[in-house]
Amino acid sequence: MQLVGQKGNQKQYGHRSAGRARGRFGVVLAALLVAGLGTACGSSESAAPDKTEKTKAGKGAESGAAGALAQAKAAQQARVAAAKRWGLVKTPLMAPAAPKEKPEISTREGFEVEDGDELPHVFTTVPTEDKVVFLTIDDGAEKDPEFLKMMRELKIPYTAFLSDYLVRDNYPYFKEMQAAGVTLNNHTLNHRYMPGLSYDQQREEICGQQDTIQRVFGKRPTLFRPPYGNYNQDTLKAAKSCGIKAVPLWNAEAFVNRMDYREWDRDLHPGDIILTHFRGKDDWKGSMPDMIRHVMKTVTDKGYAVARLEDYL
Repeated sequence: MQLVGQKGNQKQYGHRSAGRARGRFGVVLAALLVAGLGTACGSSESAAPDKTEKTKAGKGAESGAAGALAQAKAAQQARVAAAKRWGLVKTPLMAPAAPKEKPEISTREGFEVEDGDELPHVFTTVPTEDKVVFLTIDDGAEKDPEFLKMMRELKIPYTAFLSDYLVRDNYPYFKEMQAAGVTLNNHTLNHRYMPGLSYDQQREEICGQQDTIQRVFGKRPTLFRPPYGNYNQDTLKAAKSCGIKAVPLWNAEAFVNRMDYREWDRDLHPGDIILTHFRGKDDWKGSMPDMIRHVMKTVTDKGYAVARLEDYL
């Protein structure tokens, strides 16, 4: 505005006014140029860190993915080496990740008790489409250190159901098992035939083992397996009163030289629970590692992986 006004009054102020105007215009123009250059420099400087950070992030992601891939490769190589070391014909298959949503468990048809809707469900197979089976081991008589080492090195998950009268002479053995990630569950204090006992006697067997496992191993079980797979309504009522949530039985049983099946087709199915026992050469024609070799050959040949039972319950 001043420049326009001054231009209209050139005759009054002569060259002096015009020079002053040009001087002011030059100052303003210089200021604008400096500001423009400053803005351009500022834009360049602010953009550079963004680009740098993106580059760093990209390299970090690539590095993380490469690291994860290298770890997975190393783990598989270790697994293959362990399989060879323990005499397995094939390397055990890896189980898929645990399901985000747990399957809905219900009592198997034919395994119900009267008024059992609110009692712990009894089942032999977990409903899943994953090609997995679950290994469970009962009692606790045999305490073979080689078995612990084998399962740890092969990273085969399993669930234990313990009877205290067989376990109490060597709690540290089962503590080592627990430290490796195995869940220790209830198989009663003395492995008695439950339907032959009164309600109070059954409750003493189940709750007594709950208390023992909590005292010795620090965690109260939620799973219970009745000895011989035999139970009645009182068994399930007593189990519920002791804090039991579910009663997994089995659909196949493993021995050192064979597999027995519950189903007519004599085969494994997705989600089947496999039973075996802590037994050795006193009871079998072989050791617990021999039994595991036979189980894993059967399971792997049929295209199954062994998964952790608790991940599906």
